Amino acid sequence: MTEKRVWLFREGNADMRNLLGGKGANLAEMTNLGLPVPPGLTITTETCMDYINNGNKMPEGLMDEVRAALKDVEAQKGQKFGDAQNPLLVSVRSGARVSMPGMMETILNLGLNDQTVEAMIKLTNNPRFCYDSYRRFLTMFGSVAWEMDRQKYFESELEKVKEREGVKQDTEISAEGLKSLIPVYKNIIKEVTGKEFPQDPYVQLQEAIEAVFRSWNIPRAVAYRNMNKIDHNFGTAVNVQSMVFGNMGDDCATGVSFTRNPATGENKFYGEYLTNAQGEDVVAGIRTPKPIAELETEMPDLYKQYVDIAKKLELGYKDVQDMEFTIEKGKL
Repeated sequence: MTEKRVWLFREGNADMRNLLGGKGANLAEMTNLGLPVPPGLTITTETCMDYINNGNKMPEGLMDEVRAALKDVEAQKGQKFGDAQNPLLVSVRSGARVSMPGMMETILNLGLNDQTVEAMIKLTNNPRFCYDSYRRFLTMFGSVAWEMDRQKYFESELEKVKEREGVKQDTEISAEGLKSLIPVYKNIIKEVTGKEFPQDPYVQLQEAIEAVFRSWNIPRAVAYRNMNKIDHNFGTAVNVQSMVFGNMGDDCATGVSFTRNPATGENKFYGEYLTNAQGEDVVAGIRTPKPIAELETEMPDLYKQYVDIAKKLELGYKDVQDMEFTIEKGKL
């Protein structure tokens, strides 16, 4: 048993897959290769099993260790978790040592509340983006952390707003329309779960971490492990990573690419991207992405930096790489 339960990305490496999970180990490896990985921390797979074997109770002192590690992340980002001026937002994701697709959804934009959303509006000058992020976070928090039916309680309300505004796409809803969903979502969460949506970011974070731990034993995950003969005592790691945004304006982008053509093996950069978008928009089919080659004309310096990183990764891992990237205000 390893004493250390919370590892900063820079403290780990690719060989620590069993302890940090696949995602955590690779984030650590890339951090130490000097790549621009948004800073974060990983809670170990063993900690997950402690939680489960202890009747789904948080191991003593764990949140104190998470807080201490977050202080380091705050210093690296120059932002503070829950701050009313310059808030740090994080994503919370699972990461088992063996890839288990569809295991656990991600929670993005964690740390948003009625105060930090206003701070984000001041910082970005983009109320629509901020209310959209808050709406997405409430949806993910309710459905992932508190197991509410996403379609029934959240998407249905979004449809009502689209109807009211006479628009077809989520992207066409006005800032006011998105803002109007926030009290509605909070009320629904309270009605369905009997609990108030937590405004305290640390309470949000603990709820999200526990949800990832519990997701190790949801029926579909157990069935998947049985089918693939994966040990039920492996547990999953939890990755808490600082958020970056591809949807803050036209100097932002997000995309997915391969270091070679995955269909033909041709040694040519292959992929697509969208400007002013969040990751899920590229794969959701709501907007038509552009071929990655166009990034070279649109943002030549960043394209070059990205290609250099891709080559470095391919050399380091000795295989074709499938990568996701975000450009936030001109920074890769």
